[in-house]
Amino acid sequence: MLSLNNNLNNAAAVVNASTGKVNTAPSGIMTTAAAAMSQLTSTAGTAGSMGEKDFLLLFTTQLKNQNPLDPVKNEAFVAQLAQFSQLQATTTMSDTLKSYVSSMAGQQILNSASLIGKEVLVPNAPGAWNGSSPISGSFSLPQGADAVQLEVLDSTGNIVNSQSYGPQSIGDIPFAWSGVDAAGNTAPKGFYTFRATVFNKGASSSAPVSVYATVNSVNQSADKSINLNVAGGKSIKLTDVTRIGG
Repeated sequence: MLSLNNNLNNAAAVVNASTGKVNTAPSGIMTTAAAAMSQLTSTAGTAGSMGEKDFLLLFTTQLKNQNPLDPVKNEAFVAQLAQFSQLQATTTMSDTLKSYVSSMAGQQILNSASLIGKEVLVPNAPGAWNGSSPISGSFSLPQGADAVQLEVLDSTGNIVNSQSYGPQSIGDIPFAWSGVDAAGNTAPKGFYTFRATVFNKGASSSAPVSVYATVNSVNQSADKSINLNVAGGKSIKLTDVTRIGG
């Protein structure tokens, strides 16, 4: 639209009939182009926020007030129309995409509601021990291990039991805890967390542990992402779920 603005500025000039020179309009006299720009500013707030009607007003004003000794070429007018049409098409496409994304977000939360009551694999989540069903999950070994010790901790952080594993290869290693403490007694019902320590070439490190947890509810964040709220108070994004069910 730079060419359009330049031509409007040129429209503020008048031709001296005797000399053939182009002079600026005397102070206090408003040209047609200036009047058009003033009208746009009063209705649209700023010329930068013009719509289709505003563009046509400026375009026709430009035609009326171009320099008769140096008229704008037809190609320039066509280029301006093409640029405006392309901008309008892009704006329409953007609005359509926003509407589509909004409708898909609503559909996604409805689809995610089908996960309520099911178990999903959740990183760093507590497992619910109900007195009968084992707590299952997996720990991740990106480099393998010579040995692994998996500890079960209660809500106060005390170690309830531990499991030892021999050499393990790279990948996710599944585990299950049947709710028995180190003395062989059944642990109280409640939520328990798990901690994995990896031993490799004389060094030790921690490994991320994921536990299957039951989905209690689903909610949508302000950014339209879907969150799953699981038993034990943990919340996880739907996109972070790697497995559903045991």
